[in-house]
Amino acid sequence: MRIVNQRCCALDVHKKSITACVLVWDGHEAVEERKKEFGTYKKELERLRFWLMASKVTVVAMESAGVYWKAVWHVLERQRQFKLKLVNAQHYHGVDGQKTDQIDAAWLADLLQCGLLKGSFVPPQWQRELRDLTRLRVSLLQDQNRIQNRMEKVLEDANLKLGGVASDTLSVSARRIIRAVIAGDKDPGWMADLARGTLCGKRKELERSLHGFVTEHHRSLLATLLLSLA
Repeated sequence: MRIVNQRCCALDVHKKSITACVLVWDGHEAVEERKKEFGTYKKELERLRFWLMASKVTVVAMESAGVYWKAVWHVLERQRQFKLKLVNAQHYHGVDGQKTDQIDAAWLADLLQCGLLKGSFVPPQWQRELRDLTRLRVSLLQDQNRIQNRMEKVLEDANLKLGGVASDTLSVSARRIIRAVIAGDKDPGWMADLARGTLCGKRKELERSLHGFVTEHHRSLLATLLLSLA
């Protein structure tokens, strides 16, 4: 089979360890196969980088397992000598029979040497950071919506119809009223006075909505949900 990458390395990356396998081809036959174990702490990753440089490796491949590959990628991408490939495990088949980290790394290296590995797209660092921020924002909004839905269920269970009057039960006015409920206030008129903005124009309806059957259990649930939004 035609050799595409004459000096390559495959990494089998795990949470606490990395198994590296370097293959060297001199143009006629394989002249060297080196395997070495590394840890995943920063100093160990720097040792891996220097070891690859000393081996004059030009292409490095690793499997996209969980998030463990990211720290390795961050260290190696600073070295322009290496061309990095992130490989989806579903795009290749491992060897049958007994499986070890060294066997997996050697099999991955064989495929890499022959150019049989398809690399996944890995955007530049600024784009990865932007993706992380976007995904975090979406996740936080989803969490907030779930908490808001649970809070409305607790209010309904206590027969407080705040959600039917306030368009947003997480607005400033609604939170002031919910905090008053948690504090043990039972006077609907006094709690309605806490409304601000457009909700003030619905005072009578708001006051009617705050006649409920609030127990200590409801107050405890509301306090926990409100705290999770802080």
